[in-house]
Amino acid sequence: MIAELLKNSRKIVIKIGSNTLSNDDGTINKAFMQKLSDNVNDLMNQGKQVVIVSSGARIAGVSTIQRWRRKEDIHYKQALCAIGQVELMDAYRRVFETHEIHIGQMLLTREDFSCPNRTLNIRNTLFTLVDEGVVPVINENDTVCVAEIKIGDNDSLAALAANLWNADLLVLFSDIDGVYNKNPKVFKDAELLEVVTDPVHLLETIEVGDTNDFGTGGICTKIEAAKTVNYYGIPMVLANGKKENILTKLINEEEKATLFLPKSE
Repeated sequence: MIAELLKNSRKIVIKIGSNTLSNDDGTINKAFMQKLSDNVNDLMNQGKQVVIVSSGARIAGVSTIQRWRRKEDIHYKQALCAIGQVELMDAYRRVFETHEIHIGQMLLTREDFSCPNRTLNIRNTLFTLVDEGVVPVINENDTVCVAEIKIGDNDSLAALAANLWNADLLVLFSDIDGVYNKNPKVFKDAELLEVVTDPVHLLETIEVGDTNDFGTGGICTKIEAAKTVNYYGIPMVLANGKKENILTKLINEEEKATLFLPKSE
């Protein structure tokens, strides 16, 4: 079913989590980014349009300014994001340049989605970029949004962007294969849930677990994102972005993931 959705969807939003984007030492995984650009190029050659929602500004900042690694003051966190966003976008520019694809940066806050004029401008910019073959790369504007640094909810940002753009599919890349009935890191008999049609019930019945080292969102934010897009009839896939060529493997049914399917589907 996931393979069919990927093949039939024309407008796809892909969210990249910090743990997917980073190596074990916290530096940017440029090999992953190159493979991502290869996969996106393949999708675009099939006539699809792609929007990327990417975390990673802070880890990129840490990689650049090593002496601030342990600084927890909010001003240092914001400064790291300001530095890291430049590095992050340059890394995206370099990998997509190999396919002669331009990227466009969009830094947003939650307020942007509550103001009608701003929302209209975001929508118009998204449509203009993708219509011209440019890949928008969206991130939270962490340098001005203190609450977002504490919450780290780019999963919700991806869901809001998908709804605003009227996407056909939202794909969340994380460092897990999908949603399990219990924590797979603790229980060996944990089972992958391949299709979910009731995210609300799922939240009430599964073990949530903790967030990981570099990412600030957990499984809850991913299920909440599914609720948001499913409400508007958009399916969502939660997949392991750490696996090489995961998009291609999902299309070829060589890997499994969790599909959040609207009840009307």
